[in-house]
Amino acid sequence: MADYVTLADGGRLHWRLDGPEGAPFLLLSNSLGTNMDMWAPQMPELTRHFLVLRYDSRGHGMSDAPAGPYSIDLLGRDAVGLLDALGIEKVRFAGLSKGGMVGQWLGANAPERLSHLVLCNTAAEMAPPEPWNARIALVKAQGMGAIVNGVVERWFTEPFRTTHPDAIAPITAMLHATPVEGYTACCAAVRDMDQRASLPRITVPTLVIGGRQDPATPIAKSHEMVALIPGAKMVELDAAHLSNIEQAEAFTAALLSFLKD
Repeated sequence: MADYVTLADGGRLHWRLDGPEGAPFLLLSNSLGTNMDMWAPQMPELTRHFLVLRYDSRGHGMSDAPAGPYSIDLLGRDAVGLLDALGIEKVRFAGLSKGGMVGQWLGANAPERLSHLVLCNTAAEMAPPEPWNARIALVKAQGMGAIVNGVVERWFTEPFRTTHPDAIAPITAMLHATPVEGYTACCAAVRDMDQRASLPRITVPTLVIGGRQDPATPIAKSHEMVALIPGAKMVELDAAHLSNIEQAEAFTAALLSFLKD
């Protein structure tokens, strides 16, 4: 089942629901520059156990891309608005990169909507602002094609890029298809975010997944979150940024082990 919901500000979010009726809900949130299909490697296993709700975050995929800048607060409220519109009270949640930033916001500001929280290849802050300003300017001037190759190099290790072109091709296509306005507005949200002070408020059971070879959100960022979130658990994978693709089997196993408790 797939459809749209209209948010309080009039924007529309595209969503999809897959899995057995009556199973627990699992909400997945995508990274910057992708869409809900980034979770494709996990879907066969996850839909055996959960009713999986995916959505294209604001500015991405088939969702609306209104003028920015956006904020993590706005993106977090989008997720709450989606649940409200669908009449879903509580979910398990997993988000990667920007999606994990949304997860941190939910854990601190809407904990009653979560039973489990998984923060994957993400960070609580992404200073300094200058690289983000430069990226925003470049994409506005030259389009998404100007950054795709560099992004793919950060997101996957060189051996994986060499040996798994079929796994990378859909991600490259997602990057090219992301609206310039949506991408740059979300870059501003990531640039301006600092959630470190709110992490100790998270009391939902939390798992942090980090990639040992991730240059986008280095493993030290994962350890920082674990140190700040009470009782958080940690899994390290031998991967770069999109660990759910580069180490799909190990990533899915870690998710299931935590979420099925």
